[in-house]
Amino acid sequence: MPSLDRPSAFTSDMARDRFLTVYDRVLGELWPVPVDAHDLETRAGSVHVYRAGPTEGDPVVLLSGAGGNALAWYRYIEPLARTRPVIAVDPLGEAGRSVQTQPITTGAQVGGWLTDVLTALDAQRAHLVGSSFGGWTALEQQLGAGGRVGALTLVDPAGFAPLTGRFYRWIIFGGMAGMLPRGLRHRAARRLGNGTLHEDALMKLAFAGRNFRRRLPTPPGYTDEQLRAVPVPVQVLLGERSALHDTRALAAQLAEVVPAWRVEIVPGTGHALPIEAPELVIDRILTFNASQQPGVVEQAPGGRP
Repeated sequence: MPSLDRPSAFTSDMARDRFLTVYDRVLGELWPVPVDAHDLETRAGSVHVYRAGPTEGDPVVLLSGAGGNALAWYRYIEPLARTRPVIAVDPLGEAGRSVQTQPITTGAQVGGWLTDVLTALDAQRAHLVGSSFGGWTALEQQLGAGGRVGALTLVDPAGFAPLTGRFYRWIIFGGMAGMLPRGLRHRAARRLGNGTLHEDALMKLAFAGRNFRRRLPTPPGYTDEQLRAVPVPVQVLLGERSALHDTRALAAQLAEVVPAWRVEIVPGTGHALPIEAPELVIDRILTFNASQQPGVVEQAPGGRP
């Protein structure tokens, strides 16, 4: 386990410069619409965000998982920005253009920097969309009474149970497969159930960030009382074959503990759900509201509930 007594950082200025050269190239290749970039000061460092879409309205705020950054959401920007302000975040503690300056050792501190971002954006009822660790970040922001949020969409989120050996193996094998030639990497994506391995540009970015040292806390798993304390409407999208958790067991738990939440199991997808089913996730973000029927939804492959 990494020591949390220091901020996450690149091993050298040269390593950071090399990474940002690739980062800027990938941004130019993938980003589909004009964006405004901003650096927002928070209690734990400077957070880099990209803003697109209308200038007025409640924003959709996109939070990537561990090892990711704003560029992972490139497929989402244009369709979401047609009707809503969109904020894509380079999270603190991940390889990107944000710079962590203080150690982050607790979930409360993770949620705290996000509250500072929403305050700087003057968001009043943001829709937080968090994938994996980003989902945990969104929940921590709400459990810390951060306010400024109207709804949560959690995409195969972390934080509902301790991480298992199965998940760590998925991470390790994915990292090893990421170093394979393109054709073999794509074949490995199918075998490992990891759609990220199909993303050639994002894999180049991940390789460029190999000299980044991530020092962030591991989600320990929420209690039922904590889940019931979340004050805003929540929808959870779960990959049917996720390596992070037992999907159906988690869906059943949520249906019992927080029956007002909307929970959907997406067939044929794994933990890389945002990459494997972007059109479905975009649709659920745009159509989610508190009046939707809560409960667990299991759609047929290719279907829509």
